[in-house]
Amino acid sequence: MKRALARLLPALLAAGAASAAWAQSRAAVPEQHRWLTFAVFTAIIALTMFVTYVAARRVRTPADFYTAGGGLSGLQNGWAIAGDYLSAASFLGVAGLISLWGYDGFMYSVGWLVAYISVLLVIAEPCRNIGKYTLSDLLAYRNDPKLARVFGALSVITVSTFYLVAQMVGGGMLVKTLIGIDYEISVVAVGSLMLAYVIFGGMVATTWVQIIKAVLLVAASLLMVVLVWRDYGFFGGFLDSVVGDARVQQRVAAILGDGAAGLAPAELGQRFLEPGLLFRSPLDQISLGVALVFGTAGLPHILMRFFTVPTARAARSSVVWAMAIIGGFYLLTLFLGLGAALKVGAPAIMDIDGGGNMAAPLLAQALGGGPESLLGNFMLAFVAAVAFATIVAVVAGLVLAAASAIAHDLYVGVVRDGQASTETQVRAARVATVAFGVVAIVLGIAAKGQNVAHLVALAFAVAASANFPCLFMTLFWRRCNTAGIVAGMLVGTLAAIGLVLVSPNMTYPKAVKAAAQQVLDEAPQRLRAIETALAAADFERVEQAKKERAALGRAVARARDELERYRHVDTSLVGLEAPLFELRNPGLLSLPLGFLALIVASLLYRDPRAEAMWDEVYVRQNTGALLASAARLQGGNGRSEKRF
Repeated sequence: MKRALARLLPALLAAGAASAAWAQSRAAVPEQHRWLTFAVFTAIIALTMFVTYVAARRVRTPADFYTAGGGLSGLQNGWAIAGDYLSAASFLGVAGLISLWGYDGFMYSVGWLVAYISVLLVIAEPCRNIGKYTLSDLLAYRNDPKLARVFGALSVITVSTFYLVAQMVGGGMLVKTLIGIDYEISVVAVGSLMLAYVIFGGMVATTWVQIIKAVLLVAASLLMVVLVWRDYGFFGGFLDSVVGDARVQQRVAAILGDGAAGLAPAELGQRFLEPGLLFRSPLDQISLGVALVFGTAGLPHILMRFFTVPTARAARSSVVWAMAIIGGFYLLTLFLGLGAALKVGAPAIMDIDGGGNMAAPLLAQALGGGPESLLGNFMLAFVAAVAFATIVAVVAGLVLAAASAIAHDLYVGVVRDGQASTETQVRAARVATVAFGVVAIVLGIAAKGQNVAHLVALAFAVAASANFPCLFMTLFWRRCNTAGIVAGMLVGTLAAIGLVLVSPNMTYPKAVKAAAQQVLDEAPQRLRAIETALAAADFERVEQAKKERAALGRAVARARDELERYRHVDTSLVGLEAPLFELRNPGLLSLPLGFLALIVASLLYRDPRAEAMWDEVYVRQNTGALLASAARLQGGNGRSEKRF
């Protein structure tokens, strides 16, 4: 077997290399159309930089930098919230998951949409009524100001870092895959643009960039869905097309393996529209929903958006607009993902990216006429440029949240005890932005080639398990106090991080090597079957066999790389050979632990300040009364606080 494999490997690798070049040119735009990609990218980046230039002249105070002066309308803020929320994971990731896993992939869309109901009902109006624009501000209002600010700021920085690094890696890989720029340069480009938006334009520029990007994203998605409907029919007819498609049926058969035996083709197609292909455990699916729903309410860059509008009514209106935009978009992802499964096919999508992240750009290319057409490559370039703008805009919002935690909460609120001039606060915010941005770029480069799925899981898990319990209880429970906040933050964060570190999200080298060895062991048999197909007289079968041979070559190359990479490693980052905790999403356990720690510590410790402030918090969160005067008194952050 080994000698046979040794003879076959060179041929496989050669086929893989040739096909990789073909695949690269097809996905990344052929050489003759590359100028088009650069032109589209340049146009969109130039538009956002012009917005930043205009916005920079309006940033004078900390209020301008952090909350755009609180002068946005509900509609504008709704689009900006949608822009913040519709990340690359939403656009590229969800469409890809649906194209490969059908119904289960759509569960991410449902989870993120439902998450906004919790934000609307629980968080939006009370936060805006109290008038604090960071998580730490809110926690410090009725608890020990310095202690609450320190723990709140550290949690915000932790969540922002996890989420930011994942976005940076995604941005770097997207640019590298599409136009062939080195990964490191791509990450530096993403980071540089992000810093330019935030340093010069603050929340004003970040908001308008989010609005532009959200409009382009929704418009591009809507256009693609209309074109998909043109080819496959609207809704009922469209779903019938999915069930009856041979490539979809083959994909389901490949997932089910022996379980597909005895199922008719129509039954296989129907399984694509039913749960169970990706999430085999109902508990894991529930845990994912918990993290998505409550994690969203605790994401720092989302919370800041409620203070960019002048009134609680406008905050409520902005969330309603955001729900409509986000809900409509996530409905479109269903047709984008299924359209990619029909028009492109799972094998072609996975040829370019095993996770399916290129499904939407490949669908755009196919709808425009295919890899060799000018229109197809223009549509791919446009969708890719919008995805790139999405990544840059989201990381800008995250950097702004982290910078506010460092400069506003830690430096001004704790180190300077709230005594800082307007100029000092703005300068501190810009210095913090540069420092955090540079760290994000370095971490993004260091994470090259790593599986960053666990970073996204960590961001949502910490936000749900630490931020949300503290935010919710300080708003609605009289007995909540400083000890409870500290305990809730610590236990929620440590539980979320600890459970993710021992979950299937991590890389387990022993399992990776076993899977890689299996690919190598099965390669000779698969290649013989492919060569038999190549000798057939059927043209379509021969072409398909050529693609399968190329894919096999790449799979063998990857397997060899993985065996080499983990040659001397058998355990995960924390020394495990297999997961201790079987759920990929720890929210089902870590969120109750965060609540429990907060409740127990609050009951065991008396805090006169927290109890004395409760009546004021209750009145203000329900009425918004005395907003300006309370903001002036609390924290003593200088004359600029009067504006909040």
